[in-house]
Amino acid sequence: MRNFVFTVPVLLATTAIGLWALPLSAQGADAPSGNTVRLESLDLANMEQAWGKPSKNRSVENRPMKIGGKAFAHGVGTHADSEMAINLNGQAKAFSAMVGLDDEVGTRGALRFSVTVDGKEVVSTPVMKGGDAAREIHADLTGAKMMVLNVSPAGDSISYDHGDWAEAVIALAPGATAAPRSVNPETIGGGSPVPEIASGDAKEPRIHGARVVGTTPGRPFVFKVPVTGEGAIKISARGLPEGLTISEDGIITGSVKGAGESTVTLSAKSDAGSDTRELKIVAGQHKLSLTPPMGWNSWNVWGGNVTAEHVRAAADAMISSGMAAKGFMYVNIDDTWEGPQRAADGQITTNKKFGDIKALADYVHSKGLKLGIYSSPGPKTCAGYLASYQHEDQDAKTYAAWGVDYLKYDWCSYGGVAKGDHSLAAYQKPYIVMRESLDKADRDIVYSLCQYGMGDVWEWGGQPPVDGNCWRTTGDIVDTWGSMSGIGFAQGPHAKYAGPGHWNDPDMLVVGQVGWGHPHPSRLNPNEQLTHITLWSMLAAPLLVGCDMSHLDKFTTDLLTNAEVIDIDQDPLGSQAVPVAKEGSTEVWARPLWDGTFAVALFNRGAMPGKVAVKWEDLGKTLAQGPGLAGKQRVRDLWKQKDLGESENGYEATVPRHGAQLLKVGRARQSAR
Repeated sequence: MRNFVFTVPVLLATTAIGLWALPLSAQGADAPSGNTVRLESLDLANMEQAWGKPSKNRSVENRPMKIGGKAFAHGVGTHADSEMAINLNGQAKAFSAMVGLDDEVGTRGALRFSVTVDGKEVVSTPVMKGGDAAREIHADLTGAKMMVLNVSPAGDSISYDHGDWAEAVIALAPGATAAPRSVNPETIGGGSPVPEIASGDAKEPRIHGARVVGTTPGRPFVFKVPVTGEGAIKISARGLPEGLTISEDGIITGSVKGAGESTVTLSAKSDAGSDTRELKIVAGQHKLSLTPPMGWNSWNVWGGNVTAEHVRAAADAMISSGMAAKGFMYVNIDDTWEGPQRAADGQITTNKKFGDIKALADYVHSKGLKLGIYSSPGPKTCAGYLASYQHEDQDAKTYAAWGVDYLKYDWCSYGGVAKGDHSLAAYQKPYIVMRESLDKADRDIVYSLCQYGMGDVWEWGGQPPVDGNCWRTTGDIVDTWGSMSGIGFAQGPHAKYAGPGHWNDPDMLVVGQVGWGHPHPSRLNPNEQLTHITLWSMLAAPLLVGCDMSHLDKFTTDLLTNAEVIDIDQDPLGSQAVPVAKEGSTEVWARPLWDGTFAVALFNRGAMPGKVAVKWEDLGKTLAQGPGLAGKQRVRDLWKQKDLGESENGYEATVPRHGAQLLKVGRARQSAR
């Protein structure tokens, strides 16, 4: 939680460049004639971007436009991820522009510019960086109906990705009678129809959620077995390690006596039927979060307005919505719970909004759920409340006594402690200190580092001596396509650092009613929300919902409770997806699964519907470094929960703009249950 330019990326394929033959100077772009239209003269309200607003004849920060030391009087300043759709009416001849990062970012930032004409990418620049000279681009528009201009991050983040379309001009065809006009991308190519996704659950009992959980010997253990089904369901477990017991409603409690692994057979029975499933319980030091954490966090909906009542309501809704029955378990308080000052003995206090945290934890635990809390290694939190600096041992002990199960530890004011030291040791120091304090506390507390990717945290966040369970790789997400897609599609290079117990965290989910204190429906359209959950599940990312849990509509509930999609995120192999194929604005990501199959996601990041294809042989490009598939393979649509039959050597589908399809491909070598 922090307000600054987001750190987020995208990996766009560079295709063959289709160039218009005439140079920019030959078109008189510096002084357009009557049969040309400058880009800045169009309605810029239809340009979508991840940060800020587009500027006419200025940079995105409203400064004079300059690229590589050269000033430009005309054009549009924008910020990646940016998209502008222009209806050409078939009456344009060519597009030309000088493009690059605005000099206001110095040598920072990296992005690509591309032009798509009638659904086909015809221009794509190489990666451009801050300080590079402006690059001249051209596109033939003869007979074209629609042009889309894109500015995309280049695999690092969207921070400082201030892109300029300088001297951008559309030349009209001779005798043209209609001028180009910008349009809302939602209105082109059939718009964005609500995707078809499965809804509801079977009458018979079904066991869901993680297939492996971890604990520290001697510490309290709580695990609510996620089960759906109608009527009274009796849940039992065979093979529990010594020290654990299970109630008939499926809550396993106690503490494991010693280190080791136990394979437990879970059973769920009702008048409608029965189900069994294996659960591995791993006991040892630093064995938490063997699958990514799933739950809720208060910040993206309530911001600083959060109260204890909001947290109780979220816990209630996690049960009533069916989310807990699919494996969601953490109910996390973010910033602004802290009191105005510490007690005389130095103990952290709460403010009037929260009162007794122990009582709140007891309420959450009574439902078989877990409570999370928030702090900072600096003197103050992001919102200016008390933080843990020089009280780390005391705070960790207090959290344990309260019954806290999850700590989000946010960098914030620690920058003042570090005093400009940007060394790796400085980035690691406060997180090592709290790691040591948590190890002394007599309770398992999941450790979530929140420091926005500084110092390449993915390389060390999950390693000793830090031993974090997850770490933010980016700045804060907001509910826009540019922010969500820019963050999510940037995670590929970090994949090799993730695995059981240690996860890349691209920030919380922005579906449902969000608003940071002023709730409103997510600005992501339904297909973009489906892409959001698909991508985060493929990334083996923490699934922390940031919405008003008491106002979940049917679409949001179905989106969050699809057991087959959750199984991808919670796959015990823990292999994060990577891109295996790209063409223009389409991408295919894949990850191997524990049962020998592959999860395959088809993404269309373009402004219009498009075909996305995957070859089975490409699946060998995943981190597993194993062979791909060949011949006929079974294909299942996980969002629809429908078998699609067998497909020879590959698969192709038409995917909506900003949409996705999530598949399970192959023949399982292990039991699906």
